[in-house]
Parts: sequence; structure tokens; C-alpha cells
Amino acid sequence: DEVRGGLVTNSQLLSCRSGKLTPSQVAKNIIAMLEDCDKSTPPLRAIVQWDPEQIMLMAEASTTRYRNKCTLSCLDGIPVCLKEEFKVVPYHHRVGTVYLGTKPETEDATVARKLREAGAIIIGVSNMHELGTGTTGCNPNRYHKIPRNPYKPNHFTGGSSSGSAAAVAAGLCPVAIGTDGGGSVRIPSSFCGVVGLKGTFGRISCHGSLPLSYSTVSVGPICTSVADAAIVYSILAEPDPLYPYGLKQPKATLSDMCAPDLKGLKLGVDWTFFKACDAEVLSACEKAVEHLRSLGASVVEVSLPEMEEARVAHAICILSEMRDFLQPDFNKHFHEMNLETRASLALGCQFTALDYITANRQRTRSMRFLQEIFSTVNCILTPAVPSTAPRIYESDLLTGSSDMSLTVRTIRFMQLGNFTGIPGLVVPIGYSTAGLPISLQVMAKWWDEAVLLRIGLKLEQFRDQTKKPSIYYDVLA
Repeated sequence: DEVRGGLVTNSQLLSCRSGKLTPSQVAKNIIAMLEDCDKSTPPLRAIVQWDPEQIMLMAEASTTRYRNKCTLSCLDGIPVCLKEEFKVVPYHHRVGTVYLGTKPETEDATVARKLREAGAIIIGVSNMHELGTGTTGCNPNRYHKIPRNPYKPNHFTGGSSSGSAAAVAAGLCPVAIGTDGGGSVRIPSSFCGVVGLKGTFGRISCHGSLPLSYSTVSVGPICTSVADAAIVYSILAEPDPLYPYGLKQPKATLSDMCAPDLKGLKLGVDWTFFKACDAEVLSACEKAVEHLRSLGASVVEVSLPEMEEARVAHAICILSEMRDFLQPDFNKHFHEMNLETRASLALGCQFTALDYITANRQRTRSMRFLQEIFSTVNCILTPAVPSTAPRIYESDLLTGSSDMSLTVRTIRFMQLGNFTGIPGLVVPIGYSTAGLPISLQVMAKWWDEAVLLRIGLKLEQFRDQTKKPSIYYDVLA
């Protein structure tokens, strides 16, 4: 109730309550738009599996609930999509590949079940980087193809939750769900100019997603606004008996989220780390920090120690765990994988048990450093990504894209959150001269998503305009 007034989806909710618009009408619009997406040149490729019958069944049930004034939640009748990494009935659980998910799913992932129980309309499953192994979203295989950035279709969406961010940015749905093991929610959200929240490790259940990396992956919403993200977070964030990593979590709250200012908050910035980005990105992010300061927050200089060690250790952990889980796939389906996936998994094969143990010792050190830092500040600010969305080249459409230096650069500000499990929120704050989105990232201590959302609401006020993407669908029209 505290944040409902800020919902971008509020116009749909009000129209539904007044009877001027029904979820069924919105669903029909979305189906027509999904058909248009598939026929456009180039195709958007945000939603890769959808079923008009399924969409209309959920929409008609929601329409009846509105008519009878017995809606299930704020999300009743709201269109959502889920990354193909999640099991969603009755779609194929392909996880970006051509060889997984040979049969339709018969059981939902926990997040899919909870969205259904909230009355949301699942419009389909979204495109993703094959097996979550990259940051561009480039996936040239026959089932997926390359999703396009709605702001500039000749640029990447970012990955690996590529289709989720593209679907939200293009207006197909105000809410999408992604996973984030190395920035996979926050990178595409940043490149596509939408809000992305990576919850604390274990906060939102991963049950029913492919367990690619058990120690680095968190689940989170990608949304049109911070208020939307807060509502989805409040519905999804709770212990799940089927997911042991989140069982001991404290209750999720939105305390002080709508406070009128930021007085009393201390925002930590390691300026040397912060400035390791393109000039346009740095300029926008510095101005956004000053905006937060003007609202009463104090900006405190902090030092993030051993960031290079943490960066390497995160890479060792995520690649070792993915290589371990995907060992049978690597042996059996090697020739069905994209070239970039093969290279990433082959690299993971080079790490030893000693490397993995040493990396986890570094994790303990990094978490202790953060405990000390968060005893003096409420959050840490960084740019979201050092540069804007990279260009798509003709060769990428055929053979994919593999640029390790680009990957390393793209995840620079992301890895700390995945490695240590702290939550992170990215909020769009402006655009480059080329018209591509730029975002700022806010990270907080474990389980303190509420302070991220509080700061995020104020960050939204900094952006003086929201530019309409070149690919945009108005589902309420």
C-alpha cells in the first residue's frame, strides 16, 4: 500500500477497477504485439515462447476477479514474463540452448507459482544468453536468435537476462524476472534503460531454475520503475522450503522507502573504483551522486580493498561451478553449444580444486571488508556498467560474439555483489549522446533491500526525461 501510488502499472489497475479496461483486453493487445514482434525487421526476440491460449486463460480469470472485486494482489492482471532459465508450465525449459527442455514443463519454478498465485498474467518466457554464460545476450541458435535493444536495435540488450530487459523496455510487460550470477539482471537492465534489482543471495527462491552456479546466483525483478520492483520484491522475497539457502532470512520489509528525503543516510563511494568508466557514464553518475547529496544524504569516501583479487575469485567460483554442473552437457552436447559457451566452459575446466578453495577464502575476506564498510555507511554507489550497450555486428548474427575483454569490463561493477551476496539495484539516470541508457548502481548490506529501494525512488527524480525507445508497444492502447 505504501508504494502502490507510484506504480507505472497503476494506470492499468485503475482502469481495471473502474471497468474501463479489462485484463482480457490488455492480453489481446499483447498477443497482437507479440505477433508483430516476431514479424518485425529485425525481430525483437524478447519473448521466445508464448501461447495465446494460456495468456487469455489467465487474463479472463483476472477479469472475473476484478468484476467480482476479489483481486489477489497488486499484480493481479499485470503482464509478466520469466527468463527461460525458470521452469514455467507449459513451456520448454531450454535455458537458451537447443538441446535442453525437449518436453513441455509440468511444474512451475517457485517464482512462477508465486506470480500465478498473485494473479499476474504470464505472457511467456524470455530470451537469454545460452546457459547464462555471457553478458551481451548474443544467442544465435535457431530457437533464440539475438534480442534487440529497444533503444537502438543494432545494439545488444546485455545478458544473460536479455529478453527480460528487452520485454520491459519495449513495453510488452512492466515486470520480468531474471537471474544474476555476474550481473545478469543488472547489466541488461542498465543497457535497456529499466530498473533491475538483484536480491541478497537466497532472498528470492531459485527453486525451479537451472542451478548453474549455486553460490553466486540471485533472483530479481526487472521493472519499469522502482515502485514496481518494490512490489514484486515484496511478493517474491520470503523463505522457500524447497530452496535451503534462503531459509534463515529476516522478514523482507519496505521500511522508510517513501521517506521524503535521504537525511541520515551515508552513501559510500570509492572514487578510484567509481571512475573506471567511460567519460559520458562518469559525468552522468557523478551528477546523480550530487543529486542524492542534495536530498540530505552524506557522501562518504570509502576504500574497497582487494577488488582485483575479488574479481578473479568471483570468475573462478562462477566458472568452476558452472563447469561442474554442466560437465555432462559439455561432454554430450558440445557441438550443439554456441562457440562462446564452449570457450567459457573450457576456461572453467582449467581451474583446480586449490584455485576454488583459495577463491572462497577470498570471499570470506571480501565479506569481512564489507561488514566493516557497512558499519560506517548505508550503501555503496558505483556506475552500473562502465559503458553503454555495445553494437551488434553482422558476424554476431551468424556465429555469436566472444570478446573476453568486453565481458571483463562489463561486469566490473557487478562482481562484488555476486561474490559476497549483497543486494544491488540499478536505476536509469540518463542517456549518452548516442541515445543509449546510462544507469547508477546502489549496493547495501545483506537483507537491506529496503534502503536500496528508498534511494532508488530518489534517483528516479534525477532523470529529467525518459526517452521513448525506438521499439515500443503501448499495451493499454
